[in-house]
Amino acid sequence: MSLQQLRDESDFDQLPHNVAVTATIADIEEKKGFIDYYRFVIEVKTKGGSKYFIYRRYREFFTLHQTLESKYSPEESDRQGQNTCPLPPLPGKVFLGNKREIAEGRIPELNTYMKRLLGLPAWFLLDDTLRMFFYQTDQDSQQQPRALRRLRPQTRKVKTIKPKMDLFSSPRAEGTVNNQTGIFPQSFVKIIKPLPDSNTEGEGEGHTYSCLRCFLLTPSGVDTRDVCVEEELTTQPTYKDLLFHMRNVFKVNDIALNYRDMEGDLIRVVDDEDIQLMIKESRGQESKIKRPVNQFPWELYVTLASDFSVYNTEL
Repeated sequence: MSLQQLRDESDFDQLPHNVAVTATIADIEEKKGFIDYYRFVIEVKTKGGSKYFIYRRYREFFTLHQTLESKYSPEESDRQGQNTCPLPPLPGKVFLGNKREIAEGRIPELNTYMKRLLGLPAWFLLDDTLRMFFYQTDQDSQQQPRALRRLRPQTRKVKTIKPKMDLFSSPRAEGTVNNQTGIFPQSFVKIIKPLPDSNTEGEGEGHTYSCLRCFLLTPSGVDTRDVCVEEELTTQPTYKDLLFHMRNVFKVNDIALNYRDMEGDLIRVVDDEDIQLMIKESRGQESKIKRPVNQFPWELYVTLASDFSVYNTEL
């Protein structure tokens, strides 16, 4: 059956079974990456009766709406054609405020938006962009919701008594110097009990942490940090997000981002294309430089934006 026939009949029964027909936000989750943000945990139900969860940011809702508008919104509001369809309004962007409160406040508005969007004529639900938005990707299927507050009925809170922890059965390491005990580098500690194998414990938690080696270069010296983020090693951050994150890490606003090329010279990063080039060059040197398995193949050199001198000191 052609799209035109489906449009003419407006027959919901002709839709494929894997088309999304309802979507409800079950919860929000904080994602700690190159920039901290909240994403929406959405329960999707298909025409065939299956259910699954997807994870979407507000920016993905915004991109979806812009794409649908370019396809189906009439150029003139009072003139609708065969390929046009009135879209529900999407809640606007919020630039200031507490991120969690903003995300919580958007839940009822986004639920209404999705309800009206999926309530449009049956032919509209076959749009490729719309179907991909509600499609459960491999990344979605590999994650487990941390909580589903919006789907669970409220229950009376019951006070529970936590059992006492056996400190001698917990994985731990000790280090002592000058009568001080605490966390030390591996070569300075004595392992009392090793951490559990990652393949036997902690499975299904859905958290992937990777480390990024960063250097803050100033005339007074070098500040080295290993910044852990909840991202895959293959992630390519945007220039804007990476700059924002480095400002938070080093508590300095007037900074610039750089990387070292194959000759060891600092190259200034100014946009997303430079980020892509930095990662490409770093991956080309992976065989020459041995790094931990959870460390990004590229390193970031942060300088003061007002300092145009070149740092060629070996680190």
